[in-house]
Amino acid sequence: MKVTILDDYQNVIRSLDCFSKLKGHEVTVWNDHSKDVDVLAERLKDTEALVLIRERTPIRAPLIARLPKLRLISHHSVYPHIDLDACTQHGVLLCTSLHPGQPSHATAELTWGLIIAAMRHIPQEVAALKAGRWQSTVGSGLRGKTLGIFSYGRIGAVIAGYGKAFGMKVLVWGREGSLERARADGYATAPSKEAFFETCDVISLHLRLIDATRGIVTAADLARMKPTSLIVNTSRAGLIAPGVLEAALKAGRPGMAAVDVFEEEPVLGGNHPLLKLDNALCTPHIGYVERNGYERIFGNIFDQITAYASGEPINMVNPEALKTAK
Repeated sequence: MKVTILDDYQNVIRSLDCFSKLKGHEVTVWNDHSKDVDVLAERLKDTEALVLIRERTPIRAPLIARLPKLRLISHHSVYPHIDLDACTQHGVLLCTSLHPGQPSHATAELTWGLIIAAMRHIPQEVAALKAGRWQSTVGSGLRGKTLGIFSYGRIGAVIAGYGKAFGMKVLVWGREGSLERARADGYATAPSKEAFFETCDVISLHLRLIDATRGIVTAADLARMKPTSLIVNTSRAGLIAPGVLEAALKAGRPGMAAVDVFEEEPVLGGNHPLLKLDNALCTPHIGYVERNGYERIFGNIFDQITAYASGEPINMVNPEALKTAK
């Protein structure tokens, strides 16, 4: 099969051990990024199996209609960027592993790294030392402070465990199911959303981005945070209402933010308001970008391709597409 892999920013896919699973297939890898339909249509005109890296490139009806040879999209995790109806209409099968019950430990580890780095001002101290200065700031430790977990799901539960191990008080907020799970694990829950934002020294967001959660963190929520507090977002940028985080950081409540996700990605040329703020620590959506995790993710993706090529597809989302395939 002719296989195309989009958005391999680091040019790492061919170096993975699991890449050998595609032996015998004709593979094209693109390292740059484009959302332009004309560009993508040209790049993918001969593609039979398309590999997507998370949600980096939207695959919508206008593009799908221009890819007559496309038969399979092999993916990992959720797929809000894929027009499933258009795929089915054009006979394109979507296969994806939704990894039920498996937290992303790579994302959890990055989250904790951002918390420590922001609270102890590690990036600022590294930059100052390179510039010839010695001990330029005074950071804050974590022991005894309150860690807020907004949504106690798979990753939130891991972060709560990290906080407990570091001697923090853990406080949880979210929907009732989230609160019940937290209580069952022995963690305290906030009496209200307002109290949650007022009380916590560090707040980490761990919600899925759906219509009900888009903009769930408001300007009023952020204004309730302490001037010494930190908000961390390694989930999705859309959880915070547009523009309010930048304004809140300029106003000093919260005092700091650490983010791994942006409204439009990739962010190139340093062109984002948060990158201009000294109290914002930003990373380029690397939460899940870790070699062992990549081996697991792409191992599953390539297994789906070989299964399809052998006539026994797995992890099918829209099996009815097989009936409409040309």
